[in-house]
Amino acid sequence: MMKKRLAVLVALTCAICMTACGGGSKESTQATSGTADTDSAKQELANQVESTLTAVEDTVNDMATEMAGAIDDTKIIDYATFVAADIDEPVVVETYVQAKQIWWQGATSLYTQNKDGAYFIYNVPMTMEEYEKLVPGTRILVSGYKSEWSGEVEITDAKYEIVEGESFIAEPVDITDMLGSDDLINYQNQYFSVKDMQVVASKDAEGNEVAYIYNWDGSGTEGDDLYFNVSKGGADDPVYTFTVESNLSEPGSEVYEAVKALEIGQTVDMDGYLYWYEGANPHVVSVTVK
Repeated sequence: MMKKRLAVLVALTCAICMTACGGGSKESTQATSGTADTDSAKQELANQVESTLTAVEDTVNDMATEMAGAIDDTKIIDYATFVAADIDEPVVVETYVQAKQIWWQGATSLYTQNKDGAYFIYNVPMTMEEYEKLVPGTRILVSGYKSEWSGEVEITDAKYEIVEGESFIAEPVDITDMLGSDDLINYQNQYFSVKDMQVVASKDAEGNEVAYIYNWDGSGTEGDDLYFNVSKGGADDPVYTFTVESNLSEPGSEVYEAVKALEIGQTVDMDGYLYWYEGANPHVVSVTVK
């Protein structure tokens, strides 16, 4: 739309300029008594040219601002408005970086939160230099589109700006008693904690009972996501699956190695981000054996 507007304005400017130039050759054939009228017409054309050139300049500046990634901070919405927004609706939010996935092919995904709720910002384009500036607590302005993928509500086609000022690190919300409940989704993407859970056996690709598996079906190898099961310890208690997302916590990281060292029957506390995929798919960033 911006390009079309610019093309129309440029064409209009050219037409006005050509008219002004054509008016000069007509004047040479008119009597002296018509000079005043001609001068008035020339002045009117000059004013039109100036007005149109100003409009073109404004449009070019708008395009330059858009290309530079500037975000209109007058359109910021709060978390409740974001929740109520339709899928594919454009949104602008102010939030704080809590964690980030690895930088890959010029982009990363961000786990962010403010005092009201959390936003997962998917695949945001940036340079490595920009990536390194996004430390936990960094205040950012984000524009994009509210999207949903397999239950995960996120912001896509996003761009961001760092906002100077206060930082914010979220305290984990204890979701232990909400596991398996309908209320859990209200905390989607938030930083969470879970207490006193017992490691339950998973089955690897060969059917062996193990404390964890690579990938959801055991088909992976070192470097892939880790999946492990826990329950509250009772014989009839439901079993819940937690994930170490390798794009967030790489092999060799403290949590990745901690999960690889788990044993069936151990009691653990965990922290992470409440990602969603066909239901709760918590991305764990800390595991402590008790």
